[in-house]
Amino acid sequence: MAEPPGIESVKFIEIEGLKIRFRRNRGGTGIPVVLTSPWPESLYAYHRIWSILGTEVSLVAVDMPGFGQSESRPQLMSPRAMGQFIPTMLTALGLDRVHAIGPDVGTSALLFAAYARSDLFESLVVGSGATDAALTAGALKDLINAPSTISFEENGEEIAIGAIEQVMRINPGQQVLDDYRASSAGRRFAEAMAYVRAYAVDLPALQAVLPSIHTPTLSIWGTHDPLVPPENARILDRALPRTRSLMLESGHFVWEDNSQEYATAILQWLRGGYKTA
Repeated sequence: MAEPPGIESVKFIEIEGLKIRFRRNRGGTGIPVVLTSPWPESLYAYHRIWSILGTEVSLVAVDMPGFGQSESRPQLMSPRAMGQFIPTMLTALGLDRVHAIGPDVGTSALLFAAYARSDLFESLVVGSGATDAALTAGALKDLINAPSTISFEENGEEIAIGAIEQVMRINPGQQVLDDYRASSAGRRFAEAMAYVRAYAVDLPALQAVLPSIHTPTLSIWGTHDPLVPPENARILDRALPRTRSLMLESGHFVWEDNSQEYATAILQWLRGGYKTA
């Protein structure tokens, strides 16, 4: 496995008054690939696939507002609002058309973004993200249904790391874990909860527009995901006009726990598989 990229290699860009963290690799050719951070991880969630993908395509990994170590504001912490922000973010990064990879919380955000601005997206790779709040499970369901976020406001980093250590099958390494911890420090975890707590309202709205999203979409799911069961794939399979779903042997964190197969599937998709979806 390649060593994780140095934490010092990331940069920040100001977008609409917010400091947004990103990392860029200009290797490869063709349409660039944007990767949005899962939760409660950060852009370092892709440390196992970064060098594999980067040999063929140009990469930009981004912490979406409120996730990783990017700043946010309450108005952005929902799938629909994040989907409206993503086109602005791409423009600020100098990207006019991309393949976008966004598992977990990125799933709903990217689908909303493709609905709003299909001209920006050559294809999407999503998955491990809820498509129906009723189809969530375990700790994620508990966060969505918690009476309030008060009990999560003082020890968010411990909750995040505890969830990662309980569900993730591999050890991402201390450097990466430290970044994940910092990404949920203080009130950040509780503030990020607003995004998944908006699922009850935003995901039905997303389901309504799925038939209008013609961007080729690959969804990748862990067969044993205890948080977002693969039944969530069926909603995309039924509604999206151009889609393909793939089940990989994994828990929730497919991009880390089964990184080799995850990267291989994405490369096959980027090499032209998306054109036949």
